[in-house]
Formats: sequence, C-alpha cells, structure tokens
Amino acid sequence: MPEVWMRGPVADVPALLQPVAHALLQAQEEIHALVAGFPDELLWQQPAGVAAVGFHLQHITGVLDRMYTYAAGEALSETQLACLSAEGKPAGDLSSLLTALDTRLQTFIDQLKTTEESSLTDARTVGRKKLPTTLIGLLFHAAEHTMRHTGQLHVTVRVIQHLF
Repeated sequence: MPEVWMRGPVADVPALLQPVAHALLQAQEEIHALVAGFPDELLWQQPAGVAAVGFHLQHITGVLDRMYTYAAGEALSETQLACLSAEGKPAGDLSSLLTALDTRLQTFIDQLKTTEESSLTDARTVGRKKLPTTLIGLLFHAAEHTMRHTGQLHVTVRVIQHLF
C-alpha cells in the first residue's frame, strides 16, 4: 500500500492542512506496525539512556493535545500540565498507550476539519512565555514532532528487540 500522502486527500480536511493529516496518519500506521507484539515488560527499557518506547507513545499523545490547545488560543490546563510532568513515568500497557494515541490523533484530525484556511496565518503563542507562532506553525509542528518521535521510536524498538 502506498504511503498515506499518496492515497489522496483525507476527507473533509482543508487542502492546506492535508500534509498535517497525512503525516499524522502515516505516523499512526507506522507506530502500530512497529509495536505489534511488542512486550509490555520492555515498554520502559532505555537502552543507552534513550527515551523508552512508552515515553514516545505518551509524548506524541501529549504533544498533539498541547499543540491543539495552543492552536485554539488557549493556555494549558492543570490536567495537561500534570500529564506533561508524568510523561516518561511508567503508566499503562501497550494497548492503553495505543488507545490513548489513536483517540488523541483522531480528535486532532477532527479538529483540523473545522479549521478555516483563512485563519492559518493568525498569530498564536506557545507556553508560559507566550512564544510567538502562527496557527499553521502549531499544526505543522504537531505533525513534524510526531514524525520525529516516530523515527526515534523505530530505532528504540529495533535496539530493544536486538538486546532483549
């Protein structure tokens, strides 16, 4: 099967946001294929001190949540800040981490569907320091960051499989 971006547009996602949706869906497919059958007891292994498989799954989910909060022009909630602090701490099995990822990814794509293309250059800020960006900058970063961690996840899974 060709990569997601070569399968045509994602239904109801604005044309300018298709690359964001494609990258997120590609990451989702790759992650599921990569961790199929991965043992729960190895989720938190950190070979050579790199981030654990469980961390990457938590972090991608969290980043998607936080980036869309900023995209909506809102500050992070106490719950989101607590989740950020908990990233990397062992919690849940592979199934629950994948379910959380899939749910958040689908919510993100559903939110893309309601994004007006005319608003993509609107100013937004990130974090407590209110660093400047734009709506499209946040949405693109969510996709780019997801793919970055998917790549790191590829390496970590293969190293763990080799070592254990």
